[in-house]
Amino acid sequence: MTGVALAEELLLLAYDDETGKATMPRISLDLGMAAAVLVELALVGRIGYADGNLAVIDPTPTGEPVADDVLARMAADTPHSPSSWVQRLRHGLRDRILGDLCGRGVVRDVDETELGFIHVHRYPVADASVEADIRQRLAAALTSGQLPDERTAALATLVAVLRMEPALNLSGSAATEAGRRLAEIAAGAGFSGTVSLDDSVVRPSVSLVIAALGQAVDAALGKRPA
Repeated sequence: MTGVALAEELLLLAYDDETGKATMPRISLDLGMAAAVLVELALVGRIGYADGNLAVIDPTPTGEPVADDVLARMAADTPHSPSSWVQRLRHGLRDRILGDLCGRGVVRDVDETELGFIHVHRYPVADASVEADIRQRLAAALTSGQLPDERTAALATLVAVLRMEPALNLSGSAATEAGRRLAEIAAGAGFSGTVSLDDSVVRPSVSLVIAALGQAVDAALGKRPA
């Protein structure tokens, strides 16, 4: 795999560029990290969904350390449901991915002390061009009226499932329209079950994984606020 991983894209969207603080609940981010790494593995043909479980179909390393660690862990275990995998994998992923982003100079690790002894880490942006590219790709998907490529469709669907619409920095009618368009992308890609997999622009194998993970994360986060 090359470029910016889906989990990294989600984190950059979820952290405020200036304050370096998360703009959404940590549990949502942790579940999102696990789901994003699993989606990444599906996109490169390493895992699949069958009989209610996610399982490895090709154990060949991808070249991306975080994804390869998850792949090795899955290969050494028995198949589990999407709900089980996101819970098993979510611990520690966010810190590791943030560390990788720091190492590449995309964000900075600002270590501060509160109350004289509590260490608090903030991650303000250091290289704004990476997040700018992500936001540009999402903006194009939300405004073009066309279904995006499967990777962008997967990102948009994760944004919707994780209830990250506020991270798009939209308000009023624009925010409402963005939410509608995110749902439309998920449906058109076959992720929400409203479009036949045969009619999806996304490979059925990928659609099955993302649909299953979306349902698992949505259930874990509980009822959406009215």
